[in-house]
Amino acid sequence: MDNGFRIIRPEEIADNPFKLVGADWMLITAGPPDAYNTMTASWGGLGVLWNKNVCWCVIRPQRYTYQFIEKAESFTLSFFEERYRSALNVCGSSSGRDVDKAAATGLTPVAATLPGATSFAQARLVIECRKIYFQDLAPEHFLDPIIHDNYPQKDYHRMYFGEVMNCLVK
Repeated sequence: MDNGFRIIRPEEIADNPFKLVGADWMLITAGPPDAYNTMTASWGGLGVLWNKNVCWCVIRPQRYTYQFIEKAESFTLSFFEERYRSALNVCGSSSGRDVDKAAATGLTPVAATLPGATSFAQARLVIECRKIYFQDLAPEHFLDPIIHDNYPQKDYHRMYFGEVMNCLVK
C-alpha cells in the first residue's frame, strides 16, 4: 500500500488518543479488499499490553463487521480528516449487508500492507493490527451501574485487542 502513506513507529503517532478515537472516530475494517466490511466506531483505545503496542476496539455481535473480524487474523483502524465526517456517518448508520459503503461514500478500499487486511486511500492514519485476544464484556463485571444504560438490548460488545503491526500516515 502506498497511496501517499509512509510507515511510522506507533510511538510517533502525534494525535491525542482520546480525541482520535472518541471525537474524530475511526473505521474498523476486517477482511481482504475483495471480501471486507467496515464500520464507524468511537469506542476503543491505544496502549501497551503484554509488552506489545496494542489497540482495542469493541463490536456488538449483531453488527455485520462482527462476522468479518471473527474470521480475520487482522483488522485495521482508519482515521480521516474532518471533511470525511459524512462518510463516517454513512459507515456508522448503514449496514454492509444492505449498502455498498465504498460506493455510497466515495471511499476507496485498498489492500493494507498487512496481508488479508483492507484500509482506505483517503485515510490520514491507518493502524494495522494482528488480532491477539478477544473478550466478551460481562455485565456482572460492570462496577459502575451507569454502564448498563449503554445496553438496553443486552447486546454486549466483544472486545478485540490487536498487536500494532504497522502505522501509516500521510
